[in-house]
Amino acid sequence: MAKVTYRTEDEIRDEAKSILGFDIKELKVQQGTGQITTFNQLGFKGVIDKPDGWYLPDDCSMPAIILETKSEQEDISSKKWADELLKNCNIIKKKYKNVCGILYNGIDIRVFKNEIELNKSEISGVLQNKAYYLSLFTQDTIDKQHIYNLTKRINDCLHTEFGIKNLYHRMIFTACALVAKRYGALLVENMNFTLMKNSILSTLSKSLEESRKQNLKLDLLTEVYSEIKMNNTANQDAINNFIDWVSEISDCVNSEHWNGEDVMGIFFNEFNRYKKKSESGQVFTPDHITSFMYRIIEVNQNDKVLDAACGSGAFLVKAMCNMMKEAGGINTKKASQIKDTQLYGIEFDREIFALACANMLIHKDGKTNLEHLDSRSQEACNWIKSKNITKVLMNPPFETKYGCLTIVENVLKNVPRNTKCAFILPDKKLEKDKKGRKLLNHSTLEKIIKLPEKVFSEGVTTSIFIFTAGVTQNDKEIFACYIEDDGLETVKNQGRQDIKDRWQSIEDRWVDIIRKQSGDDTIQWIKPSEHLSYQMPEKPFKIFEEDFTKTMMDYLMFKQGIDVKEFSDSLVKKVLYDSEISSKNNNVVISISGGDKKDETN
Repeated sequence: MAKVTYRTEDEIRDEAKSILGFDIKELKVQQGTGQITTFNQLGFKGVIDKPDGWYLPDDCSMPAIILETKSEQEDISSKKWADELLKNCNIIKKKYKNVCGILYNGIDIRVFKNEIELNKSEISGVLQNKAYYLSLFTQDTIDKQHIYNLTKRINDCLHTEFGIKNLYHRMIFTACALVAKRYGALLVENMNFTLMKNSILSTLSKSLEESRKQNLKLDLLTEVYSEIKMNNTANQDAINNFIDWVSEISDCVNSEHWNGEDVMGIFFNEFNRYKKKSESGQVFTPDHITSFMYRIIEVNQNDKVLDAACGSGAFLVKAMCNMMKEAGGINTKKASQIKDTQLYGIEFDREIFALACANMLIHKDGKTNLEHLDSRSQEACNWIKSKNITKVLMNPPFETKYGCLTIVENVLKNVPRNTKCAFILPDKKLEKDKKGRKLLNHSTLEKIIKLPEKVFSEGVTTSIFIFTAGVTQNDKEIFACYIEDDGLETVKNQGRQDIKDRWQSIEDRWVDIIRKQSGDDTIQWIKPSEHLSYQMPEKPFKIFEEDFTKTMMDYLMFKQGIDVKEFSDSLVKKVLYDSEISSKNNNVVISISGGDKKDETN
């Protein structure tokens, strides 16, 4: 048997130095690696400890990086190695507000941001250049409120000034303008309406040339764009405003300080808010829920993700952005692979499919495998089966008439065995639809996460149902819990928003609870033979003084041979029709005639 050879710590340190770029000289920065230099020599008086690597800007308001390396043979999951790194981070914290700590053995990596370890879904599993770790401290600079305002202005402008009456057409027109802007269209103030419209179409057609070779159905985007009916407006102010607003949103999508999917998630969901209910059963998934579902089924950069009812592409864009972030950014070889071979979507509605294509193109991804198919069909089943999917994220149309559980069943039966699949469905869908229980004959319902009641404006209460495909349920109990509050609040004319920035901490807490399957009072273990939904606890029985009094009076009247119902009806009639009502000293006074005298009560 061949002897396993492990790289030494020195070899790992040299590799890390090159990858991080600590060997490149920068003005006003101390950076390097070694086991000779002490913190004292680096400006931390009296500290004789020696870091393995360091990046220390002269400007202490900038982030610092501390590196701790081990040989390949060492298991860096050990607490002692983390403690060693954190000790060095604390030394640096005496001067620097923000410190990134990196623990690396050439195989595995652990990253700490200000002493808090980042989970694997948040960070690349491969060592990256220092710029990647410095960017972890970049603050969001995009104003969400501004995106809401821009969306409303665009919607109103297209409806009133451009005469686009169909909501989805307004969404598609704007999305196409964003695609054109992304690919260098000439959109400038004071251009006339015809020139603006044709510039968008021309740029859109050119941007699809390469993608068209892989997916001819992308032609549908230009077809739908060309079919949009609108006024040839002469209102130059309206044209200029639209161009300015689109440019602002485009800048937000492509900002290095912001994840583009957040901006487009806001944009699409805000647009959709103006339509109470889709005629095709689409319910657009709120952005914070897409993020949550991505994490609870532990999608990673190597997964092949399917959404067989992809709508505008929210789940796919979320997956794309998170997976590329984990891989080290958009410029890596892995990022291209993710776009080319790891994202798959199906959408039946022609116009929504066009919108999904536009959404992917806005993010410079025309190669995502989107198909214009009916997920209820055998053709869709065959397509899914051919893709070797590893994770499923879906919010299928809720109504039975649109084949809700048929779509779910087709997905579960045509993805590989043991594939984790997360579906948003109405709470009682699996119990009320006869197809629901049949799913357990070929797949296991692992978890039910009941969502806050106001997640969807349509009024339907929902849960996330997590299945393992290809494994029968048998008698395995189902983990269930209830997220009663997501921290979002209703803002007038803007729907539900995370105005107090509460959701992230709530999400982190619930991801931890669901992974551990412990840590909250709402947790239930459900027998599949009894229920397929979260069971809201019954309120404890309480008796009030009024209940006791009524029972006693009913009993006394029974003893006297008085019919309670007859007496009650007679009393009501007496009060209503044989009384005088007046006001006295801020009290309502009812005077009931009693023969020769009046009874007065208040």
